[in-house]
Amino acid sequence: MLRRFSLCCTMLAFTLAAAAQDFPTRAVTMMVPYAAGGPTDTVARVLAQAMTKPLGQTVVVENRPSAGGILAPQVGKNAKPDGYTILIHRIGMATIPTLYRNAGFDPLTDFEFIGLVNEVPMTIIGKPALPAGNLKELIAYIKANKDRVSYANAGVGAASHLCGMLFMSAIQTDVLTVPYKGTGPAMNDLVGGQVDFM
Repeated sequence: MLRRFSLCCTMLAFTLAAAAQDFPTRAVTMMVPYAAGGPTDTVARVLAQAMTKPLGQTVVVENRPSAGGILAPQVGKNAKPDGYTILIHRIGMATIPTLYRNAGFDPLTDFEFIGLVNEVPMTIIGKPALPAGNLKELIAYIKANKDRVSYANAGVGAASHLCGMLFMSAIQTDVLTVPYKGTGPAMNDLVGGQVDFM
């Protein structure tokens, strides 16, 4: 009996190993919940390129920008759980349940987490014509012009949104907040001077 059990386990292990060697047989889709050109998109493209060689298949980056980055996880949740659809996300996966009553997914139970890809520091940047040259001057400028200053972020729940709210709380001054569908579009408007800082 023990020998038969051992033989069955060996056959099962061999079958699982053979099945694992067949994966993937087609392209893998990596969904990004933000617009092209931002930091999450950039990391996804570098990661997809690095994954292509060991997998032996193309990893296609698919941008699914939406308010707060909730569309890509919704699509990911409903994808067939076969490993051909993966999601790269950032802090939004932790903040979405707090910011939305019904996001259409539960980050803790609807996904199988693979791991941490990177950590990103936050930096305050201003449009080219912003008269402030350092943080002290920026705070003074914001306080003196609070009704005219605008702050861009990558969308509700994004790290840039939450850090911006924390910054405004710290300096005890609210400014116009302009949410985008990702850092890329926000950065374009910042460089073009349509918003003051980010």
